[in-house]
Amino acid sequence: MNKEKIKQAFQKVKQDNLDLQSQISMLTREIQEIKRTLTQTENQTDRHIIQTDRHIIQTVPQEEGGSKPQNSTISTRNKGVQTDRQTNRHTHRQTEKFALENPVQDPITKIGKVSEVISSLDALKKDLRKQFKQLTQQEMLVYSTTYQLTNEAIDVDYSLLSEKTGLSESSIRDYIRKIIKKNIPLEKTKENNKRIVLTIPPEFKRIASLDTITALRNL
Repeated sequence: MNKEKIKQAFQKVKQDNLDLQSQISMLTREIQEIKRTLTQTENQTDRHIIQTDRHIIQTVPQEEGGSKPQNSTISTRNKGVQTDRQTNRHTHRQTEKFALENPVQDPITKIGKVSEVISSLDALKKDLRKQFKQLTQQEMLVYSTTYQLTNEAIDVDYSLLSEKTGLSESSIRDYIRKIIKKNIPLEKTKENNKRIVLTIPPEFKRIASLDTITALRNL
């Protein structure tokens, strides 16, 4: 394979990795938006129920022994009926006003969106499982060690991985190259044009913990 083909192969791997990260970010945003919508809807409904209950308590006539409003044009027999009608009309207007000011999304629509996200996550999990199944035991050791060290906010380089895994630095370099070639989320950054620092994309770590990756790999 000539240099140009090698370059194209690496570019394709890099683009595939970027596409995967983009899908992960999109799914994460959709889940957060659905959670926010559900929370807002629940809060609005709770506030409306509390306000309506308070209004009814304040406007319904008191039981026997309590005072009743005077109305010279209404017979004593119909006083309670008039008050109840006024209360019902006022409560109905309140309900209509709340519905106009706080439109609630159709539950079926929300369920559909949740279902779509779950389906997308299931597909993503299958893709991740397929990808991580490609790793050899040694490659998985290098990747999981990198993941764990980055969780501890430690700069990970070849020498540190060599120390932690007992593998030579040349072996670590080779494993890292193979891991990236297999389109596993892993990034290399060169510092001072010399030292290579390895990181796991944060957006990937938000949806796939090391335990999740291990579990998917063992399925």
